[in-house]
Amino acid sequence: MIQIENLTHVYPASRKTPERTAIDNLSLTVDEGQFCILSGPNGSGKSSLFRILCGMSYPSAGSIRIAGHDLLKAPAKARAEMAVVFQSPAVDKHLSVAENLKLHADLYGIKGKDYAERLDEALAWTNLKDRLAEKVDILSGGLARQVELTKCLLTRPRLLLLDEPTTGLDPATRRAFVDALHRIQKGRKLTVLMTSHIFSEAEDADRVAIMRAGKLLANDSPQALRGQLGREMVVLQSRQTEALEARIQADLGLKTRRHGDEIRLEETDNGNSLPILEKLLERYRAEIDSIAIKQPSLEDVFIHLTGQTAADADAEGGK
Repeated sequence: MIQIENLTHVYPASRKTPERTAIDNLSLTVDEGQFCILSGPNGSGKSSLFRILCGMSYPSAGSIRIAGHDLLKAPAKARAEMAVVFQSPAVDKHLSVAENLKLHADLYGIKGKDYAERLDEALAWTNLKDRLAEKVDILSGGLARQVELTKCLLTRPRLLLLDEPTTGLDPATRRAFVDALHRIQKGRKLTVLMTSHIFSEAEDADRVAIMRAGKLLANDSPQALRGQLGREMVVLQSRQTEALEARIQADLGLKTRRHGDEIRLEETDNGNSLPILEKLLERYRAEIDSIAIKQPSLEDVFIHLTGQTAADADAEGGK
């Protein structure tokens, strides 16, 4: 459904900023019917890539095909296959839910019985059926996001692009929105590409593409990415991390990775974590502030790839 080859995007220098490469020779494929999360910290290039996929920016180099159509040479045909949920609200908050949906349908020439059928279909997953007469301005953030997604579904797209759609939502509402999105994707056999810097939102995706500094660091299923670190890992914290890490390596011959005040034994043989934990406590209890066995998450994969947490990379990218 999406085929990106050798894509590069460079923002030219201005009086205030130097030239910056936002996307660096990136190639990525999203198969039809897949739910793909494009993740990474602020400044990783996600938003630049999203703008190009929507046809809002033109890349410096490379090619993109959407459902077989060349996005750069035949943009109208490519855009006809997709619908977009932007990070910033794209509904009129002074209009009612029904008025927003009708306005969008009118723009696409969807009228009469066809509109009624599509509206029922698009509303089926929502909590909006009894709120159609209410202005969007008085809805909660979660319901307002439902209006935006419902609006997009009216056109029955094959590809749905979403740019940080859960921004500003509380954790429970964010989880409910992502769960509903998965149900819609499976029910309609949609292809979904969603950007998110929240790694927990990517745990149930078919594929996760992780970007940093314009480059693609990883692209695989969540299970495969987590599997790079094994089924479990030992993580300990200490105020003497550098010295303790050196002793663990010398005394026990274990491969470690240090991050801040954490020492991680990421490549522990599966099922062998508890004996290692006990051995560490036996030898270094006085120097260990905390120690735990945990299952790797996608956040841990990011730390493994970059040596940073997403929060640290966000702060770095925002400078």
